[in-house]
Amino acid sequence: MVPILLVLLLALILFGAGFALHLLWWIAIIVLVVWALGFLIRPAAHSGGKRSRWYRW
Repeated sequence: MVPILLVLLLALILFGAGFALHLLWWIAIIVLVVWALGFLIRPAAHSGGKRSRWYRW
């Protein structure tokens, strides 16, 4: 009985980790798309003709 419970617990943990990793992949893709759009759609150039960064780092 204990080995069956351990296998079921392991399967549940792996399923949860797989779901979390899948969710993290989607979040990473969304962040990458937002970063790429922000990189392509920059604000207008400031004085001096140099284009500024869209982020504040």
